[in-house]
Amino acid sequence: MGFNPIKERGTPIDKQIRNWSELNVRPYDKESVDPFTRARVILMNGIEVEAVMFGHQMSRNTTDTALKQQLAMSRRVEQQQQKIVHWLIPAQEDVLEVTLGYEQVAVDLTAWLARTEPDPNVKAALDFALVEDFDHLYRYSNLMELMTGKQAEKIVGDYTEIFPGRPTVYEHRHPFDSIRTPYDKDRAEVLTKLHVLTIVSGEQQTMNFYMNVGNRLNSEVARGLYQEIAQIEEQHVSHYESLADPRETWLERLVMHEYNEAYMYYSCMQSESDGRIRGIWEMNLSDEIEHVRIAGELLKRSEGKDFDSLMLGEFPELTVFQSNKDYVRQIERNQYDLTADGPNYVPVDSLAPDSRYFVIQEQINSGGFVPSQQVIAENIEKNGQDYRLETEGEHPVVQLRERHHMTELEIMHV
Repeated sequence: MGFNPIKERGTPIDKQIRNWSELNVRPYDKESVDPFTRARVILMNGIEVEAVMFGHQMSRNTTDTALKQQLAMSRRVEQQQQKIVHWLIPAQEDVLEVTLGYEQVAVDLTAWLARTEPDPNVKAALDFALVEDFDHLYRYSNLMELMTGKQAEKIVGDYTEIFPGRPTVYEHRHPFDSIRTPYDKDRAEVLTKLHVLTIVSGEQQTMNFYMNVGNRLNSEVARGLYQEIAQIEEQHVSHYESLADPRETWLERLVMHEYNEAYMYYSCMQSESDGRIRGIWEMNLSDEIEHVRIAGELLKRSEGKDFDSLMLGEFPELTVFQSNKDYVRQIERNQYDLTADGPNYVPVDSLAPDSRYFVIQEQINSGGFVPSQQVIAENIEKNGQDYRLETEGEHPVVQLRERHHMTELEIMHV
């Protein structure tokens, strides 16, 4: 039998407020932490930030005082959960090290969701952005070697390869081309809705992180790289959030948010290798079971709907972090040369020369300094070749195999 949060009893809401010693948790050891433990911490921080911000937005869009009060109560607990989770990241991990963790999350989370996604349209969206996040990991890894001499394999372990994806310089598209076709809320599987909520939360938190820390680097090329990739992360948030059906009511979305939090904590708990951190996932799961119950009562009271109307019960297939090297190579091989044209994914060379893609490319890349290219050029100049972690053989795309000069694709762009 699977786990059904609707049939479980969680921690009563009035017992969920914690004191300062409970909140100010001991961070993990950056030297010994499993890379996927770090990944779960980063992702669950994003899940909690989304929960808090959604609760605020919902409160701003209702006149129901009782609902506002209940949202405020749940939101206070979400804030505390977020502090516990985020405070697991140690101060000894600098901005760039944490950044590599964020990009490992983007790669291996997206790959897992795509591999298990039942909706072809949502899967296509995940695959498309996967190749871009994979390139971001490569760019930041080269920045780390350039600035510190450290190598990214210390952060990602042997789970995730590092080499060029769809070159970041090609990823800048017209804003119109970030909007996708949404799923149908009445027909989509629960797993699809959970996947969209999860990937939006993760990409949104990456966008927020780069927006806030990108100016903390003491290097022109580093600051430029954070600016450039932060722009792509905003595209990804637009890309993914447009997959959700806007016809879902606020209360339906509230239930799905709470259910997704419970689902993700349960997923983390089942795969966590660190016993102390697994206890945190278990504690927060117990809170979220109660939040699911409360959200269900609010939905019933205001709209006369129950959990069955949203097809909620036992959790579907869990979301786990595992190595996805073969899958990433397959998608890279097939999609490195794609861009978006409206809701469709097409080869760049199929677009007309006057298309809006080339117009925006000219506008944003015309200044003679493209940070994502510059960081590779500077690292090659310093170390004789770019930084890569190719554990499964040479690059699957011939045009991207060059390591001692800019790759053929990037030379073509210049």
